[in-house]
Amino acid sequence: MTKQRFINIDSLSLQDIHDEADLIPLMTPEDEEAITKEPLPDVLPILPLRNTVLFPGVVIPITAGRDKSIRLIKDANNGTKVIGVVSQKDEEVENPRIDDINRMGTVARILRVLQMPDGNTTVILQGKKRFEIDQILAEEPYIKTTVKDTAEMRPGPKDKEFSAIIDSIKDVALDIIKESPNIPSEASFAIKNIESSSFLINFVSSNMNISVADKQKLLVMNDLKERALATLKHLNVELQKLEIKQDIQSKVRTDMDQQQREYFLHQQMKTIQEELGGVSYEQEVEEMRQRAKKKKWSKEVKTHFEKELLKMQRMNPQVAEYSIQRNYLDLILELPWNEFSKDNFDLKRAQRILDRDHYGLEDVKRRIIEYLAVLKLRNDMKSPILCLYGPPGVGKTSLGKSIAEALDREYVRMSLGGLRDEAEIRGHRKTYIGAMPGRIVQSVKKAGTSNPVFVLDEIDKLATSHQGDPSSAMLEVLDPEQNTEFYDNFLELGYDLSKTLFIATANSLSTIQPALRDRMEMINVTGYTIEEKVEIAKQHLLPKQLKEHGLSAKDLKIGKKQLEKIVEGYTRESGVRGLEKQIAKMVRYAARSIAMEEDYAIKVTNEDIEKVLGPSRFDRDKYESNDVAGVVTGLAWTSVGGDILFIESIISKGKGNLTITGNLGKVMKESATIAMEYIKANAGMLGIDPEVFDKYNVHIHVPEGATPKDGPSAGITMLTSLVSLLTQRKVKKSIAMTGEITLRGKVLPVGGIKEKILAAKRAKVKEIVLSEDNRKDILKIKEEYLKGLTFHYVTEMSEVINIAITDHKVKNAKKL
Repeated sequence: MTKQRFINIDSLSLQDIHDEADLIPLMTPEDEEAITKEPLPDVLPILPLRNTVLFPGVVIPITAGRDKSIRLIKDANNGTKVIGVVSQKDEEVENPRIDDINRMGTVARILRVLQMPDGNTTVILQGKKRFEIDQILAEEPYIKTTVKDTAEMRPGPKDKEFSAIIDSIKDVALDIIKESPNIPSEASFAIKNIESSSFLINFVSSNMNISVADKQKLLVMNDLKERALATLKHLNVELQKLEIKQDIQSKVRTDMDQQQREYFLHQQMKTIQEELGGVSYEQEVEEMRQRAKKKKWSKEVKTHFEKELLKMQRMNPQVAEYSIQRNYLDLILELPWNEFSKDNFDLKRAQRILDRDHYGLEDVKRRIIEYLAVLKLRNDMKSPILCLYGPPGVGKTSLGKSIAEALDREYVRMSLGGLRDEAEIRGHRKTYIGAMPGRIVQSVKKAGTSNPVFVLDEIDKLATSHQGDPSSAMLEVLDPEQNTEFYDNFLELGYDLSKTLFIATANSLSTIQPALRDRMEMINVTGYTIEEKVEIAKQHLLPKQLKEHGLSAKDLKIGKKQLEKIVEGYTRESGVRGLEKQIAKMVRYAARSIAMEEDYAIKVTNEDIEKVLGPSRFDRDKYESNDVAGVVTGLAWTSVGGDILFIESIISKGKGNLTITGNLGKVMKESATIAMEYIKANAGMLGIDPEVFDKYNVHIHVPEGATPKDGPSAGITMLTSLVSLLTQRKVKKSIAMTGEITLRGKVLPVGGIKEKILAAKRAKVKEIVLSEDNRKDILKIKEEYLKGLTFHYVTEMSEVINIAITDHKVKNAKKL
């Protein structure tokens, strides 16, 4: 049997009365009295109804779909046309038995049977009087039972309360018809013309919008007055619902007009998008929901995402906030929550990669391997943040890339140079137009994993402005105890950066905020020697430039001697960037000659270098002679590595004034004053006539006046220069020195020793004077860098003079 519902004009509520008035018979009191006097049949076939209750006097159409029901209707229509109609307890039961139907029902008369075009049978029934099932006689082919009459208690004709209830039922029913836009106004004529009180109650009860169970309760009530009161209660509830609905509609009608307009426009756009092959907004939301199922995020993030997705669903897609919300959800979906790449802790392989990519830097490589070893043993990927500091061009940034390759991690680089807005680190709040996440979160999203090697380039060049201090914002990023919940203003969620390997690079530590410096482990990447630069040029720079210019190794050959000439004569740096540019010029010269089919020397000579690069630019690093009194070679540290500088002093008749020039800083000027005062205090020991200081002026100058110079390390150099000047004795040949001095005559240690020694070697210096406390710095330097150098370690200024000043007078010595 096919599963079909008995249709009763859409549940037969007052809202759904059809316009066809001839379907609603109006029963008079006389008709009702005649029906009441009719005797009940002893046996009735029972027709179960799924979704309605038939009341006495009411006419309803039903559609029969079950085989048993169709057979019952045919048999009854051919016979007495009288059947018993009972509602089911559960409308889902397909084949109801006696226990599945209610005991109270209504005797019905078949008025008409219609065969519909779709093959179903529609029958029009009129209720006559109530009955109660007594005994079951048969269940096949359909249910047959004996029935008994049920007495109905009717109030007297003079019962004013009952009359008032009936009047109220009429008034409320008419109000419902008036308020509801779905009920035709003709229904009010039917209500007004009903004369029988019981029929009015039954008619209204049958057509009320209440459940089958509630209708059955009304049918079972034997007291007509009680049934009328219950009917009135249901009507009042329905009227109240309608009034509330009308109030709400009146309040939102003006808003709805605009919303409906936007809705229809939105629907049109949606249709156009689908025609053009685009994705509708609903599809977009569903795609986000499906993507979210694949994410490995925590319960907190999942809850937050679902909340924000529901918020986007409620938004009008045409408002500006919709695109911000969509970008926000896209960011959450694209971030690699709890997604990590597997680390490769093969330290021998890491050593090979570092050796392949970087020549020299043995101390730095050893520190990095030690760092990776600790990382391997701890296995929790938390470790101090590295800071590689040193002059430009020595390979700090590329070291980070090699570490990423050694660990098999993703590589991300973020340049911090000139960054002055805190929002670049932490992101903007979503309330701003054009809001975006910070560059930290964006870089992690780009990497696709939560544990990349993250290079923070030029961290010493972070700037501050009225928009905030980004270096303070970096404190949270670079603190392993805090970055487990890094808060981005746009993301509004804590993101775990503790598994990220941060490597910062800097040229100078002096400009880094102390609190930030404290969070990093410093590794000094020093400059290269001439020999190292030659090897780097041969192994890395020349092959790279040949490849970039479309040439091969057979098209241009530069020997070690020629590379050394380029390094010494055309570059002056700790790194190799300038050297690479000079080699690129040589390669371009060869490329141009090949392209123009001109002859050129494949094996480069010194003459070829001067022809392409011009005359040597840097010769002043060469040591100057000691024929002039008061000229001493000093060693200095600069941001591009070590350098030599010359302290010159001259004496002239005057009143004992001391003049200092050469664009010197305050500390360096103080060193000159200390040296002069020490000489005055110890003039007898040094063999100087004290009257000289009153009769002569002394002028100290440090060449290259355009270059700012400062620091205490030229103290012993100035002392030696003044002693040489005032005694007119020669300074020892091929000697250079560095050290700070005090009024007590002590020599204190200084920094940048390796860079200064490299500068001394470039200048062909043979002997170097240092503080005794700098001996430990010399021991850290490779022996090959120290080859050909003699070191003098001193603690007193008198020792410096004994070592550096000879007993020989200079040519044309002045008589003081």
